[in-house]
Amino acid sequence: MRCAWGNACAVLPALILAATTFAQPPALPPLPDQDGSIEIAAQEWPRQPGPRTVKVYVRYPSGSLASVNSQSGLILCLHNWGGTDAAGAPDPAVLANRFNLLAISLDYLQSGKFDADAGVPYDHGYFQALDALRALYTVLESLKARGIAVNTGRIYATGGSGGGNLSLMVNKLAPRAFACIVDLCGMPKLSDDVAFNLPGGSVLNAAYSADPESPNYLSADAQAIRFIGNPAHLTTMKALGISAKIVVVHGTKDVYCLPEDAREMVENMTAAGLDVDAHFIKETDVDGVAIKAPDHSLGDRTQIVLKYAARYLEPEGPDAAVRRTPSDFDLRDTAVRYETPNGAYVISYADGFPVGSFVPAAVNP
Repeated sequence: MRCAWGNACAVLPALILAATTFAQPPALPPLPDQDGSIEIAAQEWPRQPGPRTVKVYVRYPSGSLASVNSQSGLILCLHNWGGTDAAGAPDPAVLANRFNLLAISLDYLQSGKFDADAGVPYDHGYFQALDALRALYTVLESLKARGIAVNTGRIYATGGSGGGNLSLMVNKLAPRAFACIVDLCGMPKLSDDVAFNLPGGSVLNAAYSADPESPNYLSADAQAIRFIGNPAHLTTMKALGISAKIVVVHGTKDVYCLPEDAREMVENMTAAGLDVDAHFIKETDVDGVAIKAPDHSLGDRTQIVLKYAARYLEPEGPDAAVRRTPSDFDLRDTAVRYETPNGAYVISYADGFPVGSFVPAAVNP
């Protein structure tokens, strides 16, 4: 048997043990009084077992924790593939000030330059999204511990390229947590051309192997969970009660994150009844301010958010996106479950924070 992350699993009990040992309660580091950073414990990554921490950056409205109030929301500003902090993402300080948000960015798993020849493939969204969700949970709990009330119905995520992928993935792994997602030219799925560096598609290379005997093997299950437009998974998200407005802005000449993949994702989301506001950028959309070109970079990603999503991120207004139901963090259940060819991925919120595990079909309840 082979686990979904590609490592050989000798026996099922070992797999079950690995899943349960991930669930270590995160410590609550004190939030800085001014814009700053904290360090949090992350879920163990099976490709490199052992304790792991993640650096989380927080920016407040006006730069001060004292400015956070009961109407303040939270937004994940997620960096691009190869970046750190908020590289390639909309400027978290601008969003914090403009929309009364506590902006969170982080150095998630494999942040920094990725070397496809280093022997470890690129996660491409799964453990990275779990890192981002744990950062969000930790900040929420730390605010609560300080007695600081915020509007937990105003939880958002945005990012460009790899950060766009993660914005979509956090929404998939926590489908009851977000009120709005703003994806800027993100990867809609781990396609074969990206996974295996095949010619004729994306120029990205995640350095996986199709050989089941390779330590870098990509199983059908691991690929399926990373397919954001997976029709069966979208049906599950809808059944769970997803209510997020999903804004997609994608260049029609993007050679990194292919527009045809993004169109497929949008079509599947729409068919499943998700609330999508999609913008496929053409030459005629170039305005010289927000949009500079219909390619992967698009232009000024902060201005793009202001142009296409400001009305959803406003604290008030007819289009303001505010979640009215309990979040995954509040519900503390194991209902987020995505069936894959040989089992299922379960995201447990039993302890509040997310713990992801793959359960092979042989031990499915």
